[in-house]
Amino acid sequence: MDLDALTAARRGEWERLDALGRSRSLSGRDVDELITRYRAASADLAEIKTAAGRTPQSDHVSTLLARARLRLTGTPDDPLRQLRRFFVQQLPAALYRLRWTTLAIATVFFVVGGLVAFWVSTDPAALAALGSRADLQYYAEHSFTDYYRDNPAAVFAGTVWTNNAWIAVQCVLFGVTGIWPVYVVVQNAIGVGIAGAVMISFGRGDVFLQFIAPHGLLELTSVFVAAAAGLHVFWAWIAPGPRTRGEALAAAGRSLATVAVGLVFSLALSGAVEGFVTPQNWPWPVKVAIGAFALGIFLVYMLVVGRRAFRAGQTGDLTEYEAGTPRLVAG
Repeated sequence: MDLDALTAARRGEWERLDALGRSRSLSGRDVDELITRYRAASADLAEIKTAAGRTPQSDHVSTLLARARLRLTGTPDDPLRQLRRFFVQQLPAALYRLRWTTLAIATVFFVVGGLVAFWVSTDPAALAALGSRADLQYYAEHSFTDYYRDNPAAVFAGTVWTNNAWIAVQCVLFGVTGIWPVYVVVQNAIGVGIAGAVMISFGRGDVFLQFIAPHGLLELTSVFVAAAAGLHVFWAWIAPGPRTRGEALAAAGRSLATVAVGLVFSLALSGAVEGFVTPQNWPWPVKVAIGAFALGIFLVYMLVVGRRAFRAGQTGDLTEYEAGTPRLVAG
């Protein structure tokens, strides 16, 4: 087959199919013509693939057919339905897919943080390298807790929310590198470990836990999920399976960008706890219980609602109508 000759012969018909597929308003006659041209283009596509396999021409015709098919069968969802599908199906399913990676990252975090805390708190030289004893004592007795109380609760909550949300988004966006999510997790583990070591060295380990636990339970879990999402994007690039790397990255990027959007809300909740609960002079069991309740809400959403959505066939990716069909696949 001469593909160039076929393309020249069919160009007008394909352009008409494209115009009908893009049209916002179709009359009854237009619909009949769209169906006729859809069938003809399908035959052209089959002929091209049989003779030459995948070619630029076949990809072009596949795109035209996909658009025409969606024009005939797809209708835009109501915005409220889209919103419900996002929060009830797409987001929890995407979170559920990350559960084991999230657990692995959490394990690494606590192992690294615990080792750093143990090393610094038991090695006078390592502790001294952090600063003078007077400065470290002031940090343990004043600066650590003042950090949560120096600013109005609403301002502080907004600040930590935007900062943590930006970190989460970076983990997903730069996850394809395979390095950035690991760097974020290890950096935070070292920071928490050093802070804990200083507090423990001056007999204030209980204060450290009382001020970290209320908001940290959900905040750190959200960071772990963000890192897991980033690493899944990286793995889609490394091991795309039967798809091309571009297709695998596109699918992983779409579904896991859903996670980044969802984490904005979980981090808003942890920011509210950090701004309005952590600084309070309430009994520490009350503050920790509030933080644990916030984490419980997230875990139920991720594991229970997510499991139900995942079993229903959701992955977190966009629907075919939203994402479009790049090419048709027989079988």
